[in-house]
Amino acid sequence: MSILTIILTIFGLCLFETISSIDNAIINAEVLSGMGKQARKWFLTWGIFIAVFAVRGLLPWAIVWGAVPSLGPVGAFMAAFSSDPLVHEAIEAAKPVLLMAGGVFLLLLFLHWLFQEPKNFGLPGERFFMKQGVWFYAAASGLIAALVWFASEAGGKMAFAVTLGSTAFFLTSGFKQNAEKQETSLLSTSMSDISKLLYLEIIDLTFSIDGVLGAFAFTLSVPLILVGNGLGAVVVRQITVGNIERIKRYRFLKNGAMYSILALGAVMTAESFGAHLPEWLSPATTFGIVGFFFAKSVLDARKGDAASGASKA
Repeated sequence: MSILTIILTIFGLCLFETISSIDNAIINAEVLSGMGKQARKWFLTWGIFIAVFAVRGLLPWAIVWGAVPSLGPVGAFMAAFSSDPLVHEAIEAAKPVLLMAGGVFLLLLFLHWLFQEPKNFGLPGERFFMKQGVWFYAAASGLIAALVWFASEAGGKMAFAVTLGSTAFFLTSGFKQNAEKQETSLLSTSMSDISKLLYLEIIDLTFSIDGVLGAFAFTLSVPLILVGNGLGAVVVRQITVGNIERIKRYRFLKNGAMYSILALGAVMTAESFGAHLPEWLSPATTFGIVGFFFAKSVLDARKGDAASGASKA
């Protein structure tokens, strides 16, 4: 991997982690607004070590180790720096299973957003799918069935990876929905700041899974994922305590995140079936999609400001 590709990968990971964690940042900001100064300071200092190392660092390391147990815990982390051909062969052998599980997770995540989640409509067709929300489970079942069919021809492990990815999606989806419901409870009750901090870390773990699994579309290198996703986690923390209302004005950022997830899910699924795609494709696609929806959000915000100014006049 060239230096340019490494830099592009890190910045792509950072952008994807940031944009996919916007919802997390908003929830965190709302809860932190009702907490004491000392608790907010702890969240920004010690909390960042938990977010970066305990979540964005340990989770991809654990995934690689689980996919290639023969590497061992140290070998799973150092595999990116190893010149041992046996290490590379082991990773390449496990790559299809790992990418299939992650790809299925991301594709289901996109379908859930498209059919069921409230959104600002950024592209034609989104309103139509939103009205067909009841069909999400039919679409998800059809996708899983099709992928299991094709994956079973490639081997039992590939088919198992499809079920593993779908299981991970439905588990984390339930946790996310519960977290969003609990936000109101956290704001309205007299729960202690320590309890709120612990709950915020649990929410952060749940929301981070999207970014970690999506990171494997960029690279299988745990150190690069740690650096890229870690930088993204720092940015999200700064957004949380910064002007969160300004971020909310960019109405289509979530759309950009979800279409990036669709693209990365497709890349991972295609590569799991043996497609050879260039290393720069995932970061370049992410930059392009997010850039488009950011520009759309800026134009929309300017129109809103102009309309507001005209009404006041």
